[in-house]
Amino acid sequence: MPITAQQASQRTREICAMAPIMPVLVVEDAGHARPLAEALVAGGLPALEVTLRTAAALDVIREMAQVPGGVVGAGTLVTPADAEAAKDAGAQFGVSPGATDALLDACEQIGLPILPGAATASEAMRLLARGYDMLKFFPAEASGGAPALKAIGAPLPQISFCPTGGVSPANADSYLSLSNVVCAGGSWVAPNDLVQGGDWGAIKQLAAEASQLGGRK
Repeated sequence: MPITAQQASQRTREICAMAPIMPVLVVEDAGHARPLAEALVAGGLPALEVTLRTAAALDVIREMAQVPGGVVGAGTLVTPADAEAAKDAGAQFGVSPGATDALLDACEQIGLPILPGAATASEAMRLLARGYDMLKFFPAEASGGAPALKAIGAPLPQISFCPTGGVSPANADSYLSLSNVVCAGGSWVAPNDLVQGGDWGAIKQLAAEASQLGGRK
């Protein structure tokens, strides 16, 4: 069922508000998908972004979509075909590094709520004019970090963000303390060595620590 931009932003805002950190996951082996998702959800991070950067990504989404308590989305959506494949695999939302009319049209038509990316005031204003007020700020650190996002937010208080790109335990609170930030995207909660080693207990611990960042605004 088609959705509007406003409906999409309402849903992505709800998803972003589930926890202060949204894991950004690059998973090479679909066999790791379910235990990884279970560890992250058990640690307090239910909203999961699986990036479409590996051959296994769609299979990973299919597996993670079956984990109770998890809300699985597809990241790195670039084309309408990406959006359609993600939705078919069971993704409940999408995340994009930027935004094109073709991608937004496709997501609205197939009913896939999208968190579109913006790095400048002009990009954010263009998305706001279309009806999107929950955006991804990307690449966060390379675009000036928390000070830049705070500055963009001053004249655009009606827009909220999920900063992603260079966010770490060391700087996450600087983002999460901003009034225009709902959550932040981070990959450190599922480091490749722990995933490859199947150390789900350690990943659950990292997730639990991340779930307490920012004082849970």
